[in-house]
Amino acid sequence: MFRLSQYLKELIKPTPMKPAAQMPGPVVIWNLIRRCNLTCKHCYSISADTDFKGELSTQAIFKVMDDLKAFGVKVLILSGGEPLLRSDIFEISHRAKAMGFYVGLSSNGTLIDENNIAAIAAVNYDYVGISLDGMRETHDRFRRCQGAFDKSLQGIRLCRDHGIKVGLRFTLTQDNVRDFPLMLQLMSEENIDKFYLSHLNYAGRGNKNREDDVVHQMTRQAMDFLFETALERLDKPQEFVTGNNDADGVYLLFWAQQRFPDKIEHLRAKLVQWGGNSSGVNIANIDNLGNVHPDTFWWHYSLGNVLKRPFSEIWPDTSDPLMAGLKQRPRPLKGRCGECHYQDICGGNTRVRAHQLTGDFWAADPGCYLTDEEIFEVKRR
Repeated sequence: MFRLSQYLKELIKPTPMKPAAQMPGPVVIWNLIRRCNLTCKHCYSISADTDFKGELSTQAIFKVMDDLKAFGVKVLILSGGEPLLRSDIFEISHRAKAMGFYVGLSSNGTLIDENNIAAIAAVNYDYVGISLDGMRETHDRFRRCQGAFDKSLQGIRLCRDHGIKVGLRFTLTQDNVRDFPLMLQLMSEENIDKFYLSHLNYAGRGNKNREDDVVHQMTRQAMDFLFETALERLDKPQEFVTGNNDADGVYLLFWAQQRFPDKIEHLRAKLVQWGGNSSGVNIANIDNLGNVHPDTFWWHYSLGNVLKRPFSEIWPDTSDPLMAGLKQRPRPLKGRCGECHYQDICGGNTRVRAHQLTGDFWAADPGCYLTDEEIFEVKRR
């Protein structure tokens, strides 16, 4: 995740460089259930409204949570499918909070209503993220469900009104880029705490629909608009972040060159300290069957299963070639990524896109929207 607002603040009011904080354990995004009441066009888990066999029991989840806590994991993001379809979701959530985890809930929002909002608020989630793919017509088309937008927006409003930090998540594609400015306007009008712009990743139905990925020029235009909007709202209690394309950090550096040329060296140092992609290092995923992945988009590649081997043994094991490379600095990148002068900022970007298209973990990321001139010509930077 690229915390855009944080780095924009560094341009306005630079803070001293401090040693990089070492995470004791990765952020774990946990797909507790694969079942979902929607069949979204870009779903990475290819969920459906049916029960999937072999999912972890409540007690098995508790056992894994104990191992995660002992291993140093601080953050759990409870996801799906739709996690609210698990009958034990509140039991799991309350236990996670009692253990001291930062607990987030990732939902499509359609099942958050007057009947369960009190139970959701009682958990005291640190954050609830709800996905919208555009305004009403666009969102309902993406979600393949008429009325989904209105239900999700109502879920957002209920969370907001009950004092829950809530964020709007938007996956950028060629089919919804026109709605992007309207989504940022909606965030302002509804007083939503956080906006998460996700670039399309090639996994699940997102892989099947990758021909809809925004062309690079559209991506650049969208990022320019996001940067300007986030800058304008720095004095407001709103946060802007992006994900699934670590070239965003490098592009911010280029953007800032035109507006804050005297802060470039400072910004670059902060971005290098961030380091870009952290799949397999500071980001982990456990799927509904207990399989461990380098992140949520690697469902086609399992590192092991928590029912057979503790997460604390799976995660540091570099006998797996993918994990060995992900944990290596610099990573063994090839092509444009291997020759790029900004590897120290983006970390090689999202490896799953390269793997899906070429079968090679370390090939150039086709989702990088930076030009050859930008990543090779550094004399004027």
